[in-house]
Amino acid sequence: MENEKSITHVILTGGVGSRLWPLSRKSKPKQYLEIFEGRSLFEMTVDRNRNIADKVMVVGNLDNCHLSREVLEKLNTEYIDIVESTPRNTAAAIAFAAFASKPDDILIVTPSDHIIDKMELYEKAINEAVLKAKNGYIVTFGIVPSKPETGYGYIERMGDDVISFREKPNQITAMNFIEKGNFLWNSGMFCFKAGVFLEELKVYSHEVYEKSKLAWENSNAGNLDLDLSLDIPSISIDYAVMERSKKIKVVPSEFIWSDLGSFESVYDYLVSKKHPVDKDGNMVIGTNNYTAFVGLRNTIFVFTDTANLILKKDKSQDVKSVYNALEKENSDLLN
Repeated sequence: MENEKSITHVILTGGVGSRLWPLSRKSKPKQYLEIFEGRSLFEMTVDRNRNIADKVMVVGNLDNCHLSREVLEKLNTEYIDIVESTPRNTAAAIAFAAFASKPDDILIVTPSDHIIDKMELYEKAINEAVLKAKNGYIVTFGIVPSKPETGYGYIERMGDDVISFREKPNQITAMNFIEKGNFLWNSGMFCFKAGVFLEELKVYSHEVYEKSKLAWENSNAGNLDLDLSLDIPSISIDYAVMERSKKIKVVPSEFIWSDLGSFESVYDYLVSKKHPVDKDGNMVIGTNNYTAFVGLRNTIFVFTDTANLILKKDKSQDVKSVYNALEKENSDLLN
Protein backbone atom coordinates (compact mmCIF):
# COMPACT_ATOMS: atom_id res chain seq x y z
CA MET A 1 0.00 0.00 0.00
CA GLU A 2 1.26 3.51 -0.79
CA ASN A 3 2.61 4.96 2.41
CA GLU A 4 4.20 8.36 1.94
CA LYS A 5 2.67 9.59 5.18
CA SER A 6 3.17 7.88 8.52
CA ILE A 7 0.22 5.76 9.60
CA THR A 8 -0.23 5.24 13.35
CA HIS A 9 -2.52 2.66 14.91
CA VAL A 10 -3.96 4.30 18.03
CA ILE A 11 -5.37 1.73 20.47
CA LEU A 12 -7.78 2.93 23.17
CA THR A 13 -7.67 0.68 26.23
CA GLY A 14 -9.79 2.59 28.75
CA GLY A 15 -12.91 0.39 28.98
CA VAL A 16 -13.86 -1.60 32.10
CA GLY A 17 -16.20 -4.12 30.44
CA SER A 18 -18.81 -3.95 33.22
CA ARG A 19 -21.30 -6.13 31.29
CA LEU A 20 -18.74 -8.97 31.32
CA TRP A 21 -18.43 -9.08 35.13
CA PRO A 22 -17.28 -11.33 36.87
CA LEU A 23 -14.78 -12.26 34.12
CA SER A 24 -13.90 -8.61 33.55
CA ARG A 25 -12.57 -6.85 36.68
CA LYS A 26 -10.92 -3.51 37.31
CA SER A 27 -7.60 -5.30 37.77
CA LYS A 28 -8.03 -7.18 34.47
CA PRO A 29 -10.63 -5.65 32.12
CA LYS A 30 -12.09 -7.71 29.27
CA GLN A 31 -9.54 -6.60 26.66
CA TYR A 32 -6.78 -8.44 28.60
CA LEU A 33 -8.63 -11.71 29.29
CA GLU A 34 -6.94 -14.56 27.45
CA ILE A 35 -10.17 -16.41 26.73
CA PHE A 36 -10.11 -16.21 22.94
CA GLU A 37 -8.15 -19.31 21.94
CA GLY A 38 -5.50 -18.36 24.48
CA ARG A 39 -5.15 -14.77 23.29
CA SER A 40 -6.61 -11.52 24.55
CA LEU A 41 -8.64 -9.03 22.53
CA PHE A 42 -5.88 -6.46 23.08
CA GLU A 43 -3.26 -8.80 21.59
CA MET A 44 -5.51 -9.49 18.60
CA THR A 45 -6.01 -5.73 18.13
CA VAL A 46 -2.25 -5.08 18.07
CA ASP A 47 -1.75 -7.86 15.51
CA ARG A 48 -4.60 -6.76 13.27
CA ASN A 49 -3.04 -3.57 11.93
CA ARG A 50 0.58 -4.70 11.71
CA ASN A 51 0.50 -4.73 7.91
CA ILE A 52 -1.12 -1.33 7.67
CA ALA A 53 0.43 0.93 10.30
CA ASP A 54 4.08 1.72 10.87
CA LYS A 55 3.62 2.92 14.47
CA VAL A 56 1.57 1.76 17.44
CA MET A 57 0.30 4.17 20.08
CA VAL A 58 -1.57 3.01 23.19
CA VAL A 59 -3.77 5.40 25.16
CA GLY A 60 -4.52 3.77 28.49
CA ASN A 61 -4.72 4.58 32.17
CA LEU A 62 -2.61 4.08 35.27
CA ASP A 63 -4.51 0.92 36.18
CA ASN A 64 -3.96 -0.94 32.92
CA CYS A 65 -0.77 0.38 31.31
CA HIS A 66 1.27 -2.49 32.84
CA LEU A 67 -1.14 -5.01 31.26
CA SER A 68 -0.65 -3.42 27.84
CA ARG A 69 3.11 -3.39 28.34
CA GLU A 70 3.19 -7.13 29.09
CA VAL A 71 1.37 -7.94 25.84
CA LEU A 72 3.49 -5.60 23.71
CA GLU A 73 6.70 -7.00 25.17
CA LYS A 74 5.46 -10.53 24.47
CA LEU A 75 4.76 -9.46 20.86
CA ASN A 76 8.12 -7.68 20.67
CA THR A 77 6.38 -4.48 19.53
CA GLU A 78 7.67 -0.95 20.04
CA TYR A 79 4.96 1.54 20.90
CA ILE A 80 4.24 5.08 22.07
CA ASP A 81 2.65 5.00 25.52
CA ILE A 82 0.16 7.65 26.67
CA VAL A 83 -0.98 7.15 30.25
CA GLU A 84 -4.10 8.96 31.46
CA SER A 85 -4.16 9.66 35.18
CA THR A 86 -7.98 9.58 35.13
CA PRO A 87 -10.47 8.49 32.45
CA ARG A 88 -11.79 11.46 30.42
CA ASN A 89 -13.76 9.61 27.73
CA THR A 90 -12.82 9.24 24.05
CA ALA A 91 -12.64 12.89 22.89
CA ALA A 92 -9.72 13.66 25.21
CA ALA A 93 -8.04 10.25 24.74
CA ILE A 94 -7.99 10.74 20.97
CA ALA A 95 -6.88 14.36 21.34
CA PHE A 96 -3.81 13.19 23.29
CA ALA A 97 -2.93 10.78 20.46
CA ALA A 98 -3.30 13.61 17.93
CA PHE A 99 -1.15 16.00 20.00
CA ALA A 100 1.52 13.27 20.15
CA SER A 101 1.56 13.04 16.32
CA LYS A 102 2.58 15.27 13.40
CA PRO A 103 -0.38 17.12 11.81
CA ASP A 104 -0.17 15.09 8.57
CA ASP A 105 0.15 11.69 10.31
CA ILE A 106 -2.82 9.48 9.60
CA LEU A 107 -4.29 7.90 12.73
CA ILE A 108 -6.35 4.72 12.68
CA VAL A 109 -8.15 4.77 16.04
CA THR A 110 -9.62 1.52 17.36
CA PRO A 111 -10.88 0.22 20.69
CA SER A 112 -8.88 -2.67 22.15
CA ASP A 113 -11.79 -4.97 22.95
CA HIS A 114 -13.46 -5.78 19.63
CA ILE A 115 -13.52 -8.99 17.58
CA ILE A 116 -12.97 -8.62 13.83
CA ASP A 117 -13.02 -11.32 11.18
CA LYS A 118 -12.75 -11.50 7.38
CA MET A 119 -9.44 -9.65 7.30
CA GLU A 120 -9.42 -9.04 3.53
CA LEU A 121 -12.65 -7.02 3.90
CA TYR A 122 -11.21 -5.25 6.95
CA GLU A 123 -8.07 -4.20 5.05
CA LYS A 124 -10.20 -3.03 2.10
CA ALA A 125 -12.22 -0.79 4.46
CA ILE A 126 -9.06 0.55 6.13
CA ASN A 127 -7.44 1.38 2.77
CA GLU A 128 -10.59 3.19 1.66
CA ALA A 129 -10.64 5.16 4.93
CA VAL A 130 -6.95 6.11 4.62
CA LEU A 131 -7.60 7.56 1.14
CA LYS A 132 -10.48 9.66 2.47
CA ALA A 133 -8.36 10.75 5.46
CA LYS A 134 -5.60 11.91 3.08
CA ASN A 135 -8.23 14.14 1.47
CA GLY A 136 -8.96 15.84 4.79
CA TYR A 137 -11.98 13.88 5.98
CA ILE A 138 -12.66 12.40 9.39
CA VAL A 139 -13.75 8.85 8.64
CA THR A 140 -15.87 6.53 10.73
CA PHE A 141 -16.46 2.84 10.02
CA GLY A 142 -20.08 1.72 9.76
CA ILE A 143 -20.70 -2.01 9.88
CA VAL A 144 -23.37 -3.40 7.54
CA PRO A 145 -25.77 -4.88 10.13
CA SER A 146 -26.60 -8.58 10.20
CA LYS A 147 -29.60 -8.21 12.56
CA PRO A 148 -31.62 -5.55 14.45
CA GLU A 149 -29.14 -5.20 17.33
CA THR A 150 -30.16 -3.01 20.30
CA GLY A 151 -26.69 -2.99 21.91
CA TYR A 152 -25.07 -0.73 19.28
CA GLY A 153 -25.45 2.86 18.14
CA TYR A 154 -26.28 3.40 14.46
CA ILE A 155 -25.12 5.67 11.63
CA GLU A 156 -27.72 6.86 9.12
CA ARG A 157 -26.03 7.50 5.79
CA MET A 158 -26.48 8.36 2.14
CA GLY A 159 -23.57 6.83 0.22
CA ASP A 160 -20.51 7.80 2.26
CA ASP A 161 -22.17 10.91 3.72
CA VAL A 162 -23.43 10.73 7.32
CA ILE A 163 -27.00 11.98 7.81
CA SER A 164 -27.18 11.32 11.57
CA PHE A 165 -25.79 9.34 14.48
CA ARG A 166 -28.40 7.46 16.54
CA GLU A 167 -28.22 6.19 20.11
CA LYS A 168 -28.79 2.50 20.93
CA PRO A 169 -32.38 1.85 19.78
CA ASN A 170 -35.14 -0.29 21.23
CA GLN A 171 -36.12 -3.47 19.33
CA ILE A 172 -38.83 -1.85 17.16
CA THR A 173 -36.61 1.10 16.19
CA ALA A 174 -33.75 -1.29 15.41
CA MET A 175 -36.05 -3.30 13.13
CA ASN A 176 -37.08 -0.07 11.36
CA PHE A 177 -33.41 0.83 10.83
CA ILE A 178 -32.72 -2.54 9.23
CA GLU A 179 -35.79 -2.28 6.98
CA LYS A 180 -34.76 1.17 5.74
CA GLY A 181 -31.43 -0.29 4.64
CA ASN A 182 -29.28 2.84 4.97
CA PHE A 183 -28.35 2.35 8.65
CA LEU A 184 -25.00 0.94 9.78
CA TRP A 185 -23.74 -0.14 13.20
CA ASN A 186 -21.44 2.48 14.73
CA SER A 187 -18.15 0.63 15.28
CA GLY A 188 -16.34 3.31 17.29
CA MET A 189 -13.38 3.12 14.88
CA PHE A 190 -12.01 6.22 13.13
CA CYS A 191 -9.38 7.36 10.64
CA PHE A 192 -8.11 10.92 10.05
CA LYS A 193 -5.09 13.20 9.88
CA ALA A 194 -4.10 14.24 13.39
CA GLY A 195 -4.18 17.94 12.45
CA VAL A 196 -7.66 17.74 10.87
CA PHE A 197 -9.09 16.12 14.00
CA LEU A 198 -7.54 18.77 16.25
CA GLU A 199 -8.85 21.61 14.03
CA GLU A 200 -12.39 20.22 14.24
CA LEU A 201 -12.12 19.58 17.99
CA LYS A 202 -10.98 23.17 18.46
CA VAL A 203 -14.02 24.47 16.54
CA TYR A 204 -16.72 22.22 17.98
CA SER A 205 -15.45 21.41 21.50
CA HIS A 206 -13.12 24.25 22.27
CA GLU A 207 -12.87 23.51 26.00
CA VAL A 208 -11.89 19.86 25.44
CA TYR A 209 -9.27 21.04 22.92
CA GLU A 210 -7.71 23.72 25.15
CA LYS A 211 -7.69 21.66 28.36
CA SER A 212 -6.40 18.51 26.64
CA LYS A 213 -3.66 20.61 25.02
CA LEU A 214 -2.66 22.05 28.40
CA ALA A 215 -2.59 18.58 29.99
CA TRP A 216 -0.54 17.23 27.06
CA GLU A 217 1.97 20.11 27.16
CA ASN A 218 2.52 19.45 30.87
CA SER A 219 2.77 15.68 30.54
CA ASN A 220 5.96 13.86 31.43
CA ALA A 221 7.07 11.10 29.03
CA GLY A 222 3.45 10.45 28.04
CA ASN A 223 2.16 10.49 31.64
CA LEU A 224 -0.61 13.04 32.14
CA ASP A 225 -0.98 15.28 35.18
CA LEU A 226 -3.99 14.41 37.38
CA ASP A 227 -5.21 17.92 38.26
CA LEU A 228 -5.01 19.18 34.68
CA SER A 229 -6.73 16.01 33.45
CA LEU A 230 -9.60 16.32 35.93
CA ASP A 231 -10.31 19.71 34.39
CA ILE A 232 -11.04 18.23 30.93
CA PRO A 233 -14.75 17.71 30.14
CA SER A 234 -15.46 13.97 29.95
CA ILE A 235 -17.29 13.58 26.61
CA SER A 236 -17.19 11.15 23.73
CA ILE A 237 -15.70 11.80 20.29
CA ASP A 238 -19.19 11.27 18.83
CA TYR A 239 -20.63 14.15 20.83
CA ALA A 240 -17.50 16.34 20.63
CA VAL A 241 -16.79 16.07 16.90
CA MET A 242 -18.57 13.39 14.88
CA GLU A 243 -22.13 14.73 15.35
CA ARG A 244 -21.07 18.32 14.59
CA SER A 245 -18.26 18.42 12.03
CA LYS A 246 -18.96 18.93 8.29
CA LYS A 247 -15.92 16.81 7.37
CA ILE A 248 -17.32 13.39 8.32
CA LYS A 249 -17.42 10.43 5.91
CA VAL A 250 -18.44 6.85 6.61
CA VAL A 251 -16.95 3.71 5.08
CA PRO A 252 -19.69 1.04 4.91
CA SER A 253 -17.85 -2.10 5.99
CA GLU A 254 -18.64 -5.77 5.37
CA PHE A 255 -16.08 -7.33 7.72
CA ILE A 256 -17.41 -9.34 10.67
CA TRP A 257 -17.40 -7.17 13.79
CA SER A 258 -18.56 -7.40 17.39
CA ASP A 259 -17.70 -5.24 20.37
CA LEU A 260 -18.10 -8.32 22.61
CA GLY A 261 -19.91 -5.99 24.97
CA SER A 262 -22.16 -8.65 26.48
CA PHE A 263 -22.21 -12.33 27.34
CA GLU A 264 -24.62 -12.90 24.44
CA SER A 265 -21.99 -11.70 21.96
CA VAL A 266 -19.26 -13.70 23.76
CA TYR A 267 -21.56 -16.76 23.59
CA ASP A 268 -22.11 -16.31 19.83
CA TYR A 269 -18.38 -15.87 19.26
CA LEU A 270 -17.43 -18.92 21.35
CA VAL A 271 -20.06 -21.06 19.58
CA SER A 272 -18.47 -20.06 16.25
CA LYS A 273 -15.16 -21.34 17.67
CA LYS A 274 -16.73 -24.70 18.70
CA HIS A 275 -16.95 -23.97 22.44
CA PRO A 276 -19.26 -26.66 23.91
CA VAL A 277 -22.95 -26.03 24.51
CA ASP A 278 -25.46 -28.66 25.66
CA LYS A 279 -28.55 -29.73 23.68
CA ASP A 280 -30.59 -26.90 25.23
CA GLY A 281 -28.09 -24.20 24.28
CA ASN A 282 -26.55 -23.85 27.76
CA MET A 283 -22.89 -22.84 28.06
CA VAL A 284 -20.24 -22.89 30.79
CA ILE A 285 -17.46 -20.27 30.75
CA GLY A 286 -14.44 -20.31 33.07
CA THR A 287 -14.34 -23.88 34.42
CA ASN A 288 -13.99 -27.46 33.22
CA ASN A 289 -15.97 -28.73 36.23
CA TYR A 290 -18.87 -30.95 35.23
CA THR A 291 -21.90 -28.65 35.20
CA ALA A 292 -25.45 -29.88 34.59
CA PHE A 293 -28.34 -27.62 33.57
CA VAL A 294 -31.78 -29.01 34.46
CA GLY A 295 -34.91 -27.42 33.00
CA LEU A 296 -32.93 -24.46 31.62
CA ARG A 297 -32.44 -23.27 28.07
CA ASN A 298 -29.95 -20.74 26.61
CA THR A 299 -28.40 -20.14 30.03
CA ILE A 300 -24.79 -19.08 30.59
CA PHE A 301 -22.89 -20.10 33.73
CA VAL A 302 -19.79 -17.95 34.32
CA PHE A 303 -17.33 -19.27 36.90
CA THR A 304 -14.51 -17.37 38.61
CA ASP A 305 -12.63 -18.03 41.87
CA THR A 306 -14.50 -15.35 43.82
CA ALA A 307 -17.85 -14.89 42.06
CA ASN A 308 -20.20 -16.77 39.75
CA LEU A 309 -22.86 -15.47 37.40
CA ILE A 310 -25.85 -17.36 36.01
CA LEU A 311 -27.88 -15.60 33.33
CA LYS A 312 -30.32 -16.14 30.53
CA LYS A 313 -28.49 -15.33 27.30
CA ASP A 314 -31.11 -12.78 26.21
CA LYS A 315 -30.73 -10.85 29.49
CA SER A 316 -27.03 -10.12 28.90
CA GLN A 317 -27.44 -6.33 28.91
CA ASP A 318 -28.73 -6.53 32.51
CA VAL A 319 -25.38 -7.71 33.93
CA LYS A 320 -24.44 -4.03 34.18
CA SER A 321 -27.06 -3.61 36.94
CA VAL A 322 -25.26 -6.27 39.04
CA TYR A 323 -21.99 -4.41 38.46
CA ASN A 324 -23.60 -1.08 39.41
CA ALA A 325 -25.07 -2.55 42.60
CA LEU A 326 -21.67 -3.94 43.63
CA GLU A 327 -20.09 -0.57 42.82
CA LYS A 328 -22.54 1.18 45.17
CA GLU A 329 -21.45 -1.20 47.92
CA ASN A 330 -17.80 -0.51 47.07
CA SER A 331 -17.38 -4.28 46.71
CA ASP A 332 -13.99 -5.97 46.39
CA LEU A 333 -15.62 -8.27 43.84
CA LEU A 334 -15.11 -5.61 41.17
CA ASN A 335 -11.33 -5.54 41.63
